[in-house]
Amino acid sequence: MLMAHPALLTDLLERYEALHVLHAEDGSAGARQRLEDVSYTLCIATGTRDIESALAAARRQVSGTRPKDDSLVAGA
Repeated sequence: MLMAHPALLTDLLERYEALHVLHAEDGSAGARQRLEDVSYTLCIATGTRDIESALAAARRQVSGTRPKDDSLVAGA
């Protein structure tokens, strides 16, 4: 699976957090649309289908940790 560059994920996470706060404070249609756009981009960049999964995957990739993968373990 292709993985997004950590710098891209970091930028997307920062934009998501800022837009999430802006939308909560402002509630405008423009803020909502920008939040939806960055949420969609995070989902695409992480190969997920919902924003909670995308945020978790992006944070995991940026931190350098990986989910348990036993595909290379003999007998798994």
